[in-house]
Amino acid sequence: MSHQVPLLDLKAQHATIRDEVRDAIDRVVESQNFIMGPEVQALEEEIASYTSARHAVGCASGSDALLLALMAVGVSPGDEVVCPSYTFFATAGSIARLGAKPVYVDIDPRTYNMDPELARRAAARCKRLRALMPVHLFGQAADMAAYTALAEQLGVALIEDAAQALGTRDSDGIPVGTRGALGCFSFFPSKNLGAFGDAGLVTSNDAALADRVALLRVHGGRPKYYHSVVGLNSRLDALQAAILRVKLRHLDTWTKGRQEHAAYYDDAFAAAGAKVSGVPFSAGGLPLRTPAPAPAPARHIYNQYVIRVPAQLRDPLRQHLSQMGIGTEIYYPVGLHLQECFAYLGGREGDLPETESAARETLALPVYPELTRKQLDAVVREVLNFVRGGERR
Repeated sequence: MSHQVPLLDLKAQHATIRDEVRDAIDRVVESQNFIMGPEVQALEEEIASYTSARHAVGCASGSDALLLALMAVGVSPGDEVVCPSYTFFATAGSIARLGAKPVYVDIDPRTYNMDPELARRAAARCKRLRALMPVHLFGQAADMAAYTALAEQLGVALIEDAAQALGTRDSDGIPVGTRGALGCFSFFPSKNLGAFGDAGLVTSNDAALADRVALLRVHGGRPKYYHSVVGLNSRLDALQAAILRVKLRHLDTWTKGRQEHAAYYDDAFAAAGAKVSGVPFSAGGLPLRTPAPAPAPARHIYNQYVIRVPAQLRDPLRQHLSQMGIGTEIYYPVGLHLQECFAYLGGREGDLPETESAARETLALPVYPELTRKQLDAVVREVLNFVRGGERR
């Protein structure tokens, strides 16, 4: 029996806000103001309020948000930036584009976020450390208390890669993107707050840094045609800003839906004998691990719901789910330290064992808020049917 459970169903989301979105698009079209302008300014103010940041600066993409943040704190050729290897390419790609060196750190297998103690050791080995860049992966906050203290101790910038984490709160209940010097967000369509194309934003509580980002996003020109620095063209379209303003009004409701679906998965899998991430498979139980909980006041927004099975089961499980009409994704199949384009850094298999294990064992399941109970039940049933059989392999 085949099910219809895509990994993400943006059409289902759009159906609930179609009229609002059309009104917003019509408003921009009638204004004929397509680049920057009042829609972008309004979105910046609304995101700043939503995250409790003092300043927000829109830009063309989440990748550009990282690049602009690094440029704003002065990262230059030969500098070093500590970051995880288990993350989307843009985290390290933005560092390398500036001629700086990504210094890769392994993850905590419980949260999949960069391990702060290992980050401290890596930083101690650096000769030209300029910044720390933790990632709030899958919508769960990194240990910001530890990273804030480490950045202050070392006297370097703390840049938060919050591309997957708008609305996430850390273990102190503080919104991500507000404790570091700069926070970087993506509005790629698959994100919990997604545009109708690429879009991004940088937050900061430092007025001078926010102004620097705002300058850099327009070729470093202020006023127009007068350039004090070399920036880039990374302006946020007014159409995207208007659409995001509509969606932002619904974000907390959508997040609640994601959290409820994640809890449903957690309970169903736990009842079958699954344990949480960080518990080794050698500890027994069903060979299935679910996301570790984020106790209040932390807030996990479940941009992804990522399970873990033994490496020999992961790809066959994905194939089985695909045959059953259930969408999945692997975030991420290869750590950045092993990517071909970073071979010049000398990374080798075995350097980051937790990253490499996660790359072989993790699988994201559908968790978008419009999922029905029938669809959730189908996912649970097919995962358990396969994994239970896998115990005998």
